[in-house]
Amino acid sequence: MKRRNFLLSGAALASMGGLYLLKPSSMQAVASEDGFEISYNDDQWRDLLSAEQYAVLRTEATERAYTSPLLEEKREGTYNCAGCALPLYASATKFDSGTGWPSFYEALPDAVGTRRDFKLFLPRTEVHCRRCGGHLGHIFNDGPEPTGLRHCINGVALTFEAKQV
Repeated sequence: MKRRNFLLSGAALASMGGLYLLKPSSMQAVASEDGFEISYNDDQWRDLLSAEQYAVLRTEATERAYTSPLLEEKREGTYNCAGCALPLYASATKFDSGTGWPSFYEALPDAVGTRRDFKLFLPRTEVHCRRCGGHLGHIFNDGPEPTGLRHCINGVALTFEAKQV
């Protein structure tokens, strides 16, 4: 490889990396732009959340498939945001998608927000808690009726509150 080609290739890669850093990808950037009701700095979030919760809710990580105990949760109740306890999903809307993550066909009214996500270069719909901006997962168009949607949610981003009988 000639030195000129090597330098040009390096410059192109550096430019692409710079563009990647300029796009909004962390929930901290989104939170500061959108002004969520509940907002903490990074140190406060780290104190409030487990390391795994912080990674998912605040940096948009994804938990490993089939690792969430909520995947097998069958009781009646509500799935709440692990970051701020806002009720997000009713157990009646949960279904087994076979994907390894808790899945719901519909969120509770005024519970979540969405935005376009290009992290994997293909557009996806990212879903987050409307109150604290915590990243929950993504929404896909392959769910059951009545909505046809699949909210594919990281279990670590949720807590479960069983219905009191």
